[in-house]
Amino acid sequence: MNMSYTFDIKPIRRFSGYGISLRQPEEIACFSYDDQHQLHLDNSSIKYYYPPNLGADLSKGFEQFQDLDNTVDGHLDSLLKTIIDLEQKSGQKVEANFVTWRGMMTKLMAAIFDDRDGFEMNMTLFQGTFFIEENHEYKLQYEKTLMEQTPMPGRPSQEMMRYWGYKFESLCLLPNKLNEISRDHIMAREENIVNNHAQYCSVVKTGFGNTSMILGGEVDGARDVKSLDDASMNWIELKTSADVLNEHDARRFERKLMKFWIQSYLLGVPKIIIGFRTHDGFLSRIEEFDTLSIPRIVRKRGNTWDAETCLNFASDFLNFLRSTITENDELWRIRRKKRSSLIEVFRVEGAKYDSILSDDFIRWRLRRASPC
Repeated sequence: MNMSYTFDIKPIRRFSGYGISLRQPEEIACFSYDDQHQLHLDNSSIKYYYPPNLGADLSKGFEQFQDLDNTVDGHLDSLLKTIIDLEQKSGQKVEANFVTWRGMMTKLMAAIFDDRDGFEMNMTLFQGTFFIEENHEYKLQYEKTLMEQTPMPGRPSQEMMRYWGYKFESLCLLPNKLNEISRDHIMAREENIVNNHAQYCSVVKTGFGNTSMILGGEVDGARDVKSLDDASMNWIELKTSADVLNEHDARRFERKLMKFWIQSYLLGVPKIIIGFRTHDGFLSRIEEFDTLSIPRIVRKRGNTWDAETCLNFASDFLNFLRSTITENDELWRIRRKKRSSLIEVFRVEGAKYDSILSDDFIRWRLRRASPC
């Protein structure tokens, strides 16, 4: 039996000319990590947007940065715990063709226009649902290689630029509603030690065509108060980018907009707020983008990528997985090598579904499926 398959991205034109749309993402659950990165099945870590001061030094506090340890492989555990909790409360199974992190779908949707980086994912088919996670070993090696790159003279390190993003978030977000925050707290934001342990994560149901998905992903913040009976939310996504000073910068920014758009579109985040910075890390201006308007902006400017093609490609690839991988409980690897037009899908020998799925989730689902 063939245990290795390939899906060719090229020719790209075969993914254009037909309109696959993403179903409106509906939040079905959420979870939070606190400042110690402990999991809570609630919305306690929602933060609220308040504009920062222009001219802020995004490098400030770099030496005191409390960075989350990314060497621990969390798999899909927090997402699966949230699904268990939802099923226990509702009494109904959460049905979907795919369950994964928003980041994995972002990589897949962007793959057709971005071959500069490869990726590796692990996948299993369990009880009719595909569960996909990032291959943690590949991720660590990629990040290690990235951080070891020597910056060009006069340019900041990868670590510093990564910190700038977290610093911008800390300058923009308040832990409570504005009327519950003191003026002193707001004024002191630039002095706060940056800690990226706390996160609010939304779990949404969406899909392409006849393919349904459950996606989990971090949401940076909100513009207003989240009500318990309203699934819609005035979410925002916060990003940083270098000042656009010339045509080369403009083209590079357009390419970045693709991932910004995909990330927000998949979770139903309506607004992206971008902090533009100088090359030495000072906040120069802030610009807001409506997520749904970004594809139109790119078409007018340089047409470096096409949203419809991204959607069509991702839908076709998921359909390829559904029609090709039919063996339950095996572990599969999804791999796209750097600069390659091929996405490989092959079975990992000697590994099973419990390499991805937590024991608690497996027991819960098996017990739920067994007759009383």
